[in-house]
Amino acid sequence: MTDTIFAKRLSIEQVEEGHDLAPKFDADGLIVAVTTDAATGDVLMVGYMNAEALKRTIETGEAHYWSRSRKLLWHKGASSGLVQKVVDLRIDDDQDAVWLKVEVAGSGASCHVGYRSCFYRSVPLQSSVSPELRLEYREAEKTFDPLEVYGDVPNPTQL
Repeated sequence: MTDTIFAKRLSIEQVEEGHDLAPKFDADGLIVAVTTDAATGDVLMVGYMNAEALKRTIETGEAHYWSRSRKLLWHKGASSGLVQKVVDLRIDDDQDAVWLKVEVAGSGASCHVGYRSCFYRSVPLQSSVSPELRLEYREAEKTFDPLEVYGDVPNPTQL
């Protein structure tokens, strides 16, 4: 894979004020990707992209990510049918994070656990931080059954 579609980072002015796409990938070759629902603005997930995932997302208009646990390129929705069609792709000021506004096919879910959003729980604020702290569910029910969609449960070594 070649990332020749990306410009070399030459100056702060070029990166922050210019028209060149010159993403800054971290030491592992990744960039953070925040994904939101294009209609509601709800955060659906946070993932990572390597140069090839970003390039394929740009070329196809569908979200591609790099799976850190599986160490492979991943076309979101390829196995579940919950493809993320990118409506708008933005990059932050210093080009080390991207924001995807997407429309999700099917049930509109993006979480492999079955909820619409990966952010389906809330941390209670102004609570003592202790083992008794309990997360609060913000989504009442799952949008789909992960066992029906994926056929098995996540590998426990990924936990």
